[in-house]
Amino acid sequence: MTIGAVDLAAELIRFNTINPPGDEASCTEHLRRLLSDAGFRCEEVMLADGRPNLVARIGGNSATPPIAFTGHTDTVPLGAQEWTVPPHEGLIKDGRLWGRGASDMKSGVAAFVAAALKIADRLEGTPGVILYITAGEETGSEGAFVLARRGMRGEAGALVVAEPSDNRPFCGHKGALWLKATARGITAHGSMPDKGVNAVYAAARAVSKLEAFDFNVARHAVMGAPTLNVGTFHGGFNVNSVPDRAEIGVDLRTLPGMRHDHLFEQLASYLGPDVALEKTVDVPSVWTAPEDPWLRNVFEICGAVSGNSPVVEAAPYFTDASALTPALGNVPTVILGPGPTHMAHQTDEWCECARIDEAAAIYEKLILSWCGLGR
Repeated sequence: MTIGAVDLAAELIRFNTINPPGDEASCTEHLRRLLSDAGFRCEEVMLADGRPNLVARIGGNSATPPIAFTGHTDTVPLGAQEWTVPPHEGLIKDGRLWGRGASDMKSGVAAFVAAALKIADRLEGTPGVILYITAGEETGSEGAFVLARRGMRGEAGALVVAEPSDNRPFCGHKGALWLKATARGITAHGSMPDKGVNAVYAAARAVSKLEAFDFNVARHAVMGAPTLNVGTFHGGFNVNSVPDRAEIGVDLRTLPGMRHDHLFEQLASYLGPDVALEKTVDVPSVWTAPEDPWLRNVFEICGAVSGNSPVVEAAPYFTDASALTPALGNVPTVILGPGPTHMAHQTDEWCECARIDEAAAIYEKLILSWCGLGR
């Protein structure tokens, strides 16, 4: 069965899967029908009502586990800025596919599904392919963690994450630890602040301390240093009252080897008893050494298809690999997708059609190579 990767990506964009609320069911069902008709064994694993993950398998033998691909069907909201193109029509214009999800990451999902469909009838008796198409990635890889918790070790031997990378192979990404820091006080009339305890002041002191926080770890050769950003600050409920609650949102990006539990305890001690910390997102970093034999093969195939020699890089964002790679047994992993990295979550999101076809060609060669069918 053959379907064009660009046409399939346009079809996927026509499903509104903005998260929240998600509502990935119709989009996922469309993919399930295509894959089932081509002989894939499909299983839905629910994140919530109307929010399925899809696991699709074809081929398989006892000697070598399959190669895995993953991508998510949910997208982020449109934002406040007005779009100049229809966000859910799958418009193809000027050599680009336009719409929410064009870069992040329905083009990547379409490319690996199209590649797998094209050669499905050749995969019987080979290691085969397994596709993990997830829900709820944009809010902390929720769907992928559902898959991980049910047990996945040994299901795959390598993982391709089709997130936007301009078809450049990224060897990994930082982890993310998002925290909610809450300061509490005692409310009082704004004309008598001495009768209360101002939570905003306590939160402001915490922000100043966070600005000066030192991770005290060595830089990663590719990812650089860990980072900390205070992204939100909310406090009080009216101007003429002493606020009894203030809340800070903190985004930490971490390196391989950094333990999030230890970092959480370190920050709690650093900020002191006036601030209570709570984890909201906790996803580890992912890294595969570029010397890994399979990753070297990925680099060679990318170079042969694109005509450019890849360099060792890391993604600036986190992916479902944070959940899936450890669950699979820390298999070699690459982030590799057609979307332009800078267009993820943007207004008037787009992806070059030629990049989508290029990604499908790369994925096809990766499958053929893994399954011993030549390139």
